[in-house]
Amino acid sequence: MMQDQIVFEDNHLLIINKKAGQLVQGDKTGDLSLLDLIKNFIKVRDNKPGNVFLGLVHRIDRPTSGLVIYAKTSKGLTRLTQMVKNREIKKTYWAVVPKTEIPKTQRLTHYLQKNEKNNKSTVFPKATEGAKEAILNYEIIKALDNFQLLEVDLETGRHHQIRAQLSKIGVPIKGDLKYGSARSNPDGGIHLHARQLEFIHPVSNENIKITAPVPQNDAVWKACED
Repeated sequence: MMQDQIVFEDNHLLIINKKAGQLVQGDKTGDLSLLDLIKNFIKVRDNKPGNVFLGLVHRIDRPTSGLVIYAKTSKGLTRLTQMVKNREIKKTYWAVVPKTEIPKTQRLTHYLQKNEKNNKSTVFPKATEGAKEAILNYEIIKALDNFQLLEVDLETGRHHQIRAQLSKIGVPIKGDLKYGSARSNPDGGIHLHARQLEFIHPVSNENIKITAPVPQNDAVWKACED
């Protein structure tokens, strides 16, 4: 039910708690995307005769779950897109990784180069031609039986950034075969969740802080919230 995935909505914005496997917008697979599903949902719910305006503000990877912002007005879309560029939207992620010895908190700086052919980012330890600087901060916030839960704050927004950087330090995200996880997850998703968004509303100027529940059909995720 689309209604169950909406965590915030007003005249200008709509924020969705995306399920792992859902596409945020159409791609070459031709699979139905959240953008199309939400447009159809709003059209029916609000009994709109014409086309529904909806713009994607930022992306998260298909196998990732969590918060995605869509704009319901062109004014909202223009302002939010600029806020993303200016890094004025604070994004916090949860990542489940193997129980390997790593510092409790760390700021990681690498350089990432996207390979379009295999849709993967290569990580370099120092500045390299064609690679973009990628910075994140993580903290271990919970120990599980075989895994540990990291809270990750992004300073930059690069292609597959969290997945690539954590893999580089020896803790690939659970289920992420592309970046070195030992096995896949049954649903084809990965244990990376866009947990929290905080920003100033582009029209009303109020502070918006949204937290998304983790997927409830997964025992490891549920253990993270317990």
